[in-house]
Amino acid sequence: MVRNGPTVKTARRPEVRLPELAPWAGGELEPDGDYDGVEFADLDLAGQEGLGARFMDCAVRRCALDEGGLAKARILDSVLEGVRGVGTDLSGAALRDVEVVDARLGGVQMHGAVLERVVVRGGKIDFLNLRKARLKDVVFEGCVLVEPDFGGAVLERVQFVDCVLRGVDFSGVRMADVDLREAAELGIARGVESLAGAVISPAQLFELAPALAVQLGVRVVA
Repeated sequence: MVRNGPTVKTARRPEVRLPELAPWAGGELEPDGDYDGVEFADLDLAGQEGLGARFMDCAVRRCALDEGGLAKARILDSVLEGVRGVGTDLSGAALRDVEVVDARLGGVQMHGAVLERVVVRGGKIDFLNLRKARLKDVVFEGCVLVEPDFGGAVLERVQFVDCVLRGVDFSGVRMADVDLREAAELGIARGVESLAGAVISPAQLFELAPALAVQLGVRVVA
């Protein structure tokens, strides 16, 4: 008898087609600034304040974003490639139809952010704060996430493909069609009880069995 596996709705990936871009003319980002069809390349944007700014059909390539203030920014139909930095503030930001490629980031604040049709491909992000964020149609692919915090977030159609997850916090997360089966490494520090709505592989179930037994109050005695 043939048994079909669980049906999981796959994430819809962004299809970013950038127009011909104009090089950034220089100067600093501005709060509530409006940037359309601009390429930011090989720039030091550390510490600049773009609170509430809007980026549409833009490319940000190989730029430093240390301590950048981009809270409540809107990033639409854009590519972030090779960006780096520590402490970038994207809290409450909205990312839609965005590709993040080979990022090297640490301590990124994205609590309360909204991500829709986003791919994070390659690179490494340490201590990513996505508490109470909303993720829909998001793919983490071939990247390393060290101690990401999804506490209280809502995840719908989220995939982890060849992605390393170390010390992840899923506490209080609400999940629907979250596919963890292809994660290269799955280390859950907190929130194993919140995996309802996720799909895991038999091997991952075996690895998570001790934590699941603790949550259920089951004692395993030889």
